[in-house]
Amino acid sequence: MKPIDELKRRLLEIAHLSSALALLHWDQEVHMPKKGGASRALVIAELTGLIHQKLVALDVDRVLTKLQLAVKKGTLKGKDKVIVLETARTFERERKLPEAFVRDMAETISKAQSVWATARAQNNFTLFRPWLEKIVALKRKEATYVGYRASPYDALLDAFEPDMTTQEAARILHDLKDFLVSFLKELQSRPQAAKQRLSLKATFPIAEQKKFNAVLASEIGFDLAAGVIEESTHPFTTNFHPHDVRFTTRYRTDDIIHAIGSTIHEAGHGLYEQGLPAEHFGTPLAEAVSLGVHESQSRMWENMIGKSKPFWRYFYPKLKKQFPEAFGKITLEDFYHAINRVTPSLIRTEADEVTYNLHIIIRFEIEKELIEGSIAVRDVPLIWQSKVKEYLGISVKDDAHGALQDVHWSAGLFGYFPTYTFGNLYAAQFFAAMERELPVTALLAKGTFGPVREWLRKHIHSHGKRYTAGALVKKVTGEPLNSRYFADYLKKKYRDIKK
Repeated sequence: MKPIDELKRRLLEIAHLSSALALLHWDQEVHMPKKGGASRALVIAELTGLIHQKLVALDVDRVLTKLQLAVKKGTLKGKDKVIVLETARTFERERKLPEAFVRDMAETISKAQSVWATARAQNNFTLFRPWLEKIVALKRKEATYVGYRASPYDALLDAFEPDMTTQEAARILHDLKDFLVSFLKELQSRPQAAKQRLSLKATFPIAEQKKFNAVLASEIGFDLAAGVIEESTHPFTTNFHPHDVRFTTRYRTDDIIHAIGSTIHEAGHGLYEQGLPAEHFGTPLAEAVSLGVHESQSRMWENMIGKSKPFWRYFYPKLKKQFPEAFGKITLEDFYHAINRVTPSLIRTEADEVTYNLHIIIRFEIEKELIEGSIAVRDVPLIWQSKVKEYLGISVKDDAHGALQDVHWSAGLFGYFPTYTFGNLYAAQFFAAMERELPVTALLAKGTFGPVREWLRKHIHSHGKRYTAGALVKKVTGEPLNSRYFADYLKKKYRDIKK
């Protein structure tokens, strides 16, 4: 067997184990009984340790080393070259982590997620604090094992947004924060018209919401024959294969817009996963290039498409037909203004497009300082409250609406949060490029989503990790990633919306 074929065989074995692990995590969030947490943590730790063993054994007979040498000599090119280089990146990181550490991390975060859920339900940060302290200590240790140049946060950020540094991320987010705080004040200074205060609250039976969301996800292109939609406390998407992609949403009986937003968002993630080339499953060619690019797909579908007037010109009659009592007397124009209301709020997942990234910046600044050791876990709630007041101008009323609202820290996902904002920036830049090639407005108004989906599949999904995120955005848009397109998008949309 050729060395490259042997590497692909080993990667496929790891992919199968990873799919089994993903299924355990999926079940933990969706179906697992409350008392199953402790035993599930042990199973997850065992399987995580086994996957780690397989990863660090990739080069046990120097197969990977030989292939890297072939790349260097120029005798291995094209897609096989990408597979080798991206596998080597993962291998180099993984081999630096002791197996005992990997198992400890997996078991800790699995247990911590159950504690977090309880602490959130009881609105008590103190319950979660010792677990967060342990996770922060473990993530600092991970950064030390992996190595970094300037900040230990570099090592964690790189796992989600390869090649992005803490310094560069801080610069991008600081500049964006200055614009957003100023722009928010500009919007708040305008008198608010009655349509901006319109409430869309009503009674929406969960069963009927599920039917509508399934139709919506299917019409924009999420393949329900290769996907599943379930319910969980915190919406998320996971994949076992491009032909088995699952996402969750959450429902409220008095607010269907909440479920619609999370459904479109997660369907955007799902479309990316379903668009990855199944023939390369197990290799980096069937993996998303970065979480920032992944997030660009969900945020584009949720906001730039899913909160646009053309989109609802097509879907609003369907919504009114499904829920005539709630929307029968509300015009499309009023509905459009209501779903695009700009009002600072405490919950990130419910934030409008203008304030959303301020939520991310708050989390980035706190977790960066936690990892760098400049603040302590015990001070997080007060620091959170202070930043929310400074950036958003509102007060945090309790832990559940503050430092306990997100699952990410209990899951050990330090370095993840800034990718949400990078996703908004990528999305705006990709969307502008798409509009130069397609009559997007007309397509959305007719409910013709195929060309939009296929454009994204051709230019983004189908490449896997063939290009770095930086190279991909430049290839698709002709420019490096920048915040200008996102700022222009917000200014045009919200200055056009009459107050």
